[in-house]
Amino acid sequence: MSEIIKVGMADLKICKSPDGVTTLGLGSCVGIAVRDPVTKIGGLAHIMLPDSTVIRNNSNIPKFADTGIEALVRQVVSAGANRGRLVAKIAGGARMFAFQGKSDMIGVGERNVEAVKRKLRELKVPILAEDTGKNYGRTVIFYPETGDFVIRSVGKSETVI
Repeated sequence: MSEIIKVGMADLKICKSPDGVTTLGLGSCVGIAVRDPVTKIGGLAHIMLPDSTVIRNNSNIPKFADTGIEALVRQVVSAGANRGRLVAKIAGGARMFAFQGKSDMIGVGERNVEAVKRKLRELKVPILAEDTGKNYGRTVIFYPETGDFVIRSVGKSETVI
């Protein structure tokens, strides 16, 4: 019997087939799903902010794209995944509020997506698919066994990327 493991906000979890991982409430946050298609080991990070270097005395590694993705990759590899075979899918990064102005908080979804893509590129983990941006939240479920990344949004059809 498979289990669906819950990933909280600013959190990450790994799992092995046939288990899956899920996170709720990806607004401006981004969900990063990583897996090794051969070992079927994968994980999911729910990042909130792009850059850990702007916050002092922060110990929440999964909260940020730069540190959270590194930790996710490290944990998946420690569990038996092959670093060279890792692939990713991402979702979230919405613009949840339509304000006029240049506040840093307004573009946080876009900045999160950019930071996630930059870090995955740096780690040489290709992004196979994404569902990012727009103006609505998402709940996701990731199955490392198949690579299916199920995306649910209120008032929209369920999609699988």
